[in-house]
Amino acid sequence: MTRVVVLVAPGESELAGLDGLPGEVEVQTVSAEADLREALPHADVLVVTDFRTGLLERCWPANPKIKWVHATSAGVDALLFPALAESDIPITNAKGIFDRGIAEYVLGAVLLFAKDTMGNLALQREHRWQHRDTEMIDQRRALIVGAGSIGGEVARLLKAVGMQVTGIARRAREDVNFDVVLGNDCLFDCLSVADYVVITAPLTEDTQGLFDDRAFAAMKSGARLINVGRGPIVQTEALLASLQSGHLAGAALDVFEQEPVPEDHPLWEQPNVMMSAHMAGDFIGWQTALGEQFVANFKGWQQGQALFNQVKK
Repeated sequence: MTRVVVLVAPGESELAGLDGLPGEVEVQTVSAEADLREALPHADVLVVTDFRTGLLERCWPANPKIKWVHATSAGVDALLFPALAESDIPITNAKGIFDRGIAEYVLGAVLLFAKDTMGNLALQREHRWQHRDTEMIDQRRALIVGAGSIGGEVARLLKAVGMQVTGIARRAREDVNFDVVLGNDCLFDCLSVADYVVITAPLTEDTQGLFDDRAFAAMKSGARLINVGRGPIVQTEALLASLQSGHLAGAALDVFEQEPVPEDHPLWEQPNVMMSAHMAGDFIGWQTALGEQFVANFKGWQQGQALFNQVKK
């Protein structure tokens, strides 16, 4: 009997899409701390959908028998607490599931700014008929910070509508989805010419707080920022200052340093900011797709195949 424990956040339903697991697999879904503490010492595989509570780190057993941890997200920074990060237990993620959804979100945000959709809605609420000219996105420059799987899909869509797309990665390389991929050392030079800066990078020691006062000052005047990576990559106060000064023309934000964003936070009132609740990649049916992806990985693992989407801790 293989025991699979699925950790979900309080109030969340069980992970869909697990019907395809073999009959000899026992699945236990937990959300309460006491249940997790009881289940973890007996788990062979752990599936994590709750990344924001710190519950897993608090309940992690001293001598786990867990052979594999799977995250139902692209980012795994919340799972890299010392006991798990320093262990030999492999971690896999949901790479590929959210790529297209996030890419469509980014394209929508680019069009929202270029066509001044927020201006249209504001005028509509005021019952005002006011003609304006709007921007074209053809040949505009997009800089994607994080040229991985998600960044590559974003680049593919933006190139398809005629934009010039540069990627930033740990090191320069060729990638058919981008016009060019440059190393991290080129970031500030690229910020100065980009019309749209899109963050798709994971949260690491190198990216924590990367977009600070200096980075925003380096950005082209009138540029827009789109963050679908991780909230702590952007220093919120520095972003606000740049928006309020008029240096940045706008921001589309799906992730934040603090989630949920407090009701009295000034970001809510910024007329040039579009906010969403960490949902850029969440399409109708995404939970089932996540479960089915895990099942496919599990079946291969049971047959002795290498895990796919294994993260380099």
